[in-house]
Formats: sequence, C-alpha cells, structure tokens
Amino acid sequence: MHTNNSPGEMACYPPPSAAGNEFTAPAADPASLTITRPLLEEALAAKPALAALSSEEKKAVLLSMADALEADTKAILAANALDLEAAQGHIAPVMQDRLRLTVGRIADMAAGIRAVAQLKDPVGRHLGCHTLPNGLVVSKVSVPLGVIAIIYESRPNVTSDAASLTFQAGSVCVLRGGKESIHSNTAIVRALHKALEQNHLPKALVSLVTDTTRASANELMQAVGYVDLLIPRGGASLIQTCVDQAKVPCIQTGTGICHLYIDGDADLNKALTIVDNAKTSRPSVCNAAEVCLVHRDIAPTFLPLLWEQLVERRRQSGQPPVELRLDPEALAILPDGTPAGPKDFDTEFLDYILAVHIVGSVEEAIDHINRHSTGHSEAIITQTRAHADLFTRLVDSAAVYVNASTRFTDGGQFGLGCEMGISTQKLHARGPMGLEELTSYKYIITGDGQIR
Repeated sequence: MHTNNSPGEMACYPPPSAAGNEFTAPAADPASLTITRPLLEEALAAKPALAALSSEEKKAVLLSMADALEADTKAILAANALDLEAAQGHIAPVMQDRLRLTVGRIADMAAGIRAVAQLKDPVGRHLGCHTLPNGLVVSKVSVPLGVIAIIYESRPNVTSDAASLTFQAGSVCVLRGGKESIHSNTAIVRALHKALEQNHLPKALVSLVTDTTRASANELMQAVGYVDLLIPRGGASLIQTCVDQAKVPCIQTGTGICHLYIDGDADLNKALTIVDNAKTSRPSVCNAAEVCLVHRDIAPTFLPLLWEQLVERRRQSGQPPVELRLDPEALAILPDGTPAGPKDFDTEFLDYILAVHIVGSVEEAIDHINRHSTGHSEAIITQTRAHADLFTRLVDSAAVYVNASTRFTDGGQFGLGCEMGISTQKLHARGPMGLEELTSYKYIITGDGQIR
C-alpha cells in the first residue's frame, strides 16, 4: 500500500487499497444480460487482482503492454487491413482516416501507454483531512471507480488509450467498439492480454465485447451493479442514445461543434494559419473547427484570403478543398461559396466543410457560440486583451482558447498522457478526461469511541 502523507499528516487515516468502495448497487436482472453477463462477471471478479498491485507494479504492467503492442504491430496492421477493406463504399474517406492504423500510429499508441505509466498513481491520494471538535479525524481519499465501460466508434487507438488509463486508475475496463473496427480492436486487445498474462494477471482486466450489435451496447447501458461508469465516444447519435437510455452513470463526450472567432483587429496571417490548422489538419476529430465567425470590419479583406488558403491553394496542390458554407453577408463577399443551410451552424461535419457567419462584435460572437456550441472547444483570435478576457469569461465551453487552434484539446497535448475522451458536461468531469477524472473519492472517519 502506498500513501501520500507527509509527516505532518500522520493523524489522517492511511489511504485505502485500490479496491475502493466495495458497496454494489442492486444488480440488473442477470437474465436481461444475455450477451455481456459472462464477461461482466469476469470483469467484477478481476478487480481484486488489480487492487493488490502497487504503483510500481502497475507501471511495470503498463510498460509491458506498450512493448506487447509494438511487438504485435504486424498482426495489428493485418487486422486493420481487413477493417479498411470492409469499410470501402460504406464509410467516407475522411472517416476511414480515423480507422486507419500505420506503424507510426501504433508506435504513438505504445508511447501513449508509456506516458500514462509515468504519471503519478491517482489512487490513494489524500484530498483533504481535518479533525472535528469531538476528535473525529475525517479523511478524504481518492479511490477507483470500479468497472468502466466504454462504447466507441471507428478509432482503434481508443482501445489502448482506454485500457491504459483505466488500469492506471485502478479500474477494470469493458470495451465495446464498433463493427467497423472489430478486427483491429481484437488484435490490440490480444496484444494487451499477452502482457497481462506475462504478469500473471487476469485477462478480464481489459475486456472486449466482440458482439457489435446494438443489443450488446444496450446491455452495457442497463448493467446496474456491473458497470460503475459508462463513457460513450463517438457521434452525436451514440452519445445521445447513451444519455437517454443508460441506467448506469454516463458521461457525455466528444461531440464538437467548435468555433473560431476572428476579431476585428486580429492578425490576419495568424488567423489564417489557425483556421487552416483547426479545420484541415484532421477534420474527422471532435476538436476540429466547424464554424468560423468573422468580424464585419475585416470580412471583406479576410474572407477572400480564407478562400485562397482553404479552397484555391488546396485544390491546386491536390488536397481536398474546404467547402465554405456562407451566411448571406459572407456569400455576398464570396459568391462562389455555398449558401449556408438552416442546420449548418448546428452540425458537426467531421469533414472538409466550414460554416462561416459574420458578426458585428465580440459580444455577438459570444452569443452565437453559446447558442450553437456543444460546449467542447472555442477560440478567439484577437489583439485586444479586453476582448480575450470577455470571451474566456463568458463562453461556456470546456476549453476556451486565445490565439491558438482548437486542435490542442487533447489529453496528451494537455500533459495528461492519453485521454478517455473530452467531456462536454460539467459533472463529474469536464474537458479531457485523464487519470484524476477516472477516480472517485471516499471519506474515512477515524474515532476513539465517539457517539452521537
């Protein structure tokens, strides 16, 4: 057992083991879990093996996972090729990029696991301690959540990210990926299982639901007593279904209608670079920009430059041009653009499409964002400190940028290792979910015969 007590804190109760809170809510009717019940029961049974590990032992296992992932690169790429072949004609090319693995991407996945291994163990931290007038010592300590289920789509790197984060946070993970990535996910989990077996740990610590029908996802949403937290990672439809139907605690993640606001005094070269990066560096991810708001004073100058950067230059270089969907005022400046439809400012395109709207002030931009945003990431490009301060204070999103691309909203970029997802709600986590966001806490009260 490890503690974070300093010598002056010894009066506080020592942190508990990684077993955390052993209370279990009344379970779902086992008969209703026709697909996932055996796997969920194995996941519950595996918890003590993880709870018994020290911080150094968990680190060693994670490093083994990273090594095993790289050692199985050839098999993982072969499995990924099967998924990519099946995706032809069914998934848009820009979405196939989320599915595609390369030697470099697998190396990045392994590097992500190693980064998590180097992070401080989030379990057993003293979050607070005080002594009451009656002598009771009240300690608040961090504990694992227990069993975390993740339902996700397309991106097989989520498999290793989720497995490493939950493991370091002392929780068992139950992974349920989409059918489009089943071969890739199976190969990745097989590699991780090799590392667990090498360390004499149950494979159920990282469990994969191989059934990719809606029935298995629905069971995870209903698995009270088996699943302590459900995290959906995918499109708006998946997330909303989980929020609407889940009986287990659920965190909303991912949907990103991210905005860029170009202020009236913005450095136009800097603005063009930021818009280009936020839209085109990887348009299929949730932190890519979907809407660009432009101050009316600079629109006649800036919008033609934006057209040149995102449309003409990309077309000339053989890259996919960005389709600019323009409000009437912007369309008058760029008549070759596409008129914006009624839903274009409320759509996560995940493609080379950018909706453009002209505003008259920073206040108007803030109002537009707060009405249309999903609460993910927004940015202002400005040289006026008062405008930046107003924007960061009033925009109600998880990540708010000044003169930087929204593409930085990422656990690795924020120094959290990899991430479980980007929470767009306010309870229990907000923004990139790293290790601390994957723990809960309990109060431990130590007395000497006190009664009330």
